[in-house]
Amino acid sequence: MSGVFCLFSGVEPIMTQRLNYYQAAPEAARKYSEFSQLLHADPFLAEIGHLVTVRASQINGCAFCVDMHVKEAKILGERELRLHHVAVWRESPLFTAKEKAILEWTEALTRLSPEGVPDAVFQRVRDQLSDKELAALSFLVVAINGWNRLGVAFQPVPGSADAQFGLDKAGLN
Repeated sequence: MSGVFCLFSGVEPIMTQRLNYYQAAPEAARKYSEFSQLLHADPFLAEIGHLVTVRASQINGCAFCVDMHVKEAKILGERELRLHHVAVWRESPLFTAKEKAILEWTEALTRLSPEGVPDAVFQRVRDQLSDKELAALSFLVVAINGWNRLGVAFQPVPGSADAQFGLDKAGLN
């Protein structure tokens, strides 16, 4: 699974403050989890996916997902300063042009405007990624936005699954 932690890979679901959506709809949760695992198995997404999942989760206000993906990124070797800079990536010198295009695309698909995704944003990401990479990135943004919406709706407790998913190894608590 390329070092990526999956919320629902046959283990007990996380603690939530409202509804345990995994137990309420186990087949849908399992299939959605499989979809996420498939995406994270892609070498390109394994390389940049943590930036995408952290940024989308920040925008969507999903405390559980921000907590989880920051810890996951640290375990996978991401520098802490870059994780702090994800929220201000436009002004930060710590990201490459490719990473900035990826983060811009993530934001555009997460904050859909009534006009859709601007051509200029599409062109910037298109200049940096292959067709396959752009499609994979777009599916990853779709996936994390779905998880974020579940997290915001049902309020899983941040950090409640750290030991279960090995996130305690990040040393962030």
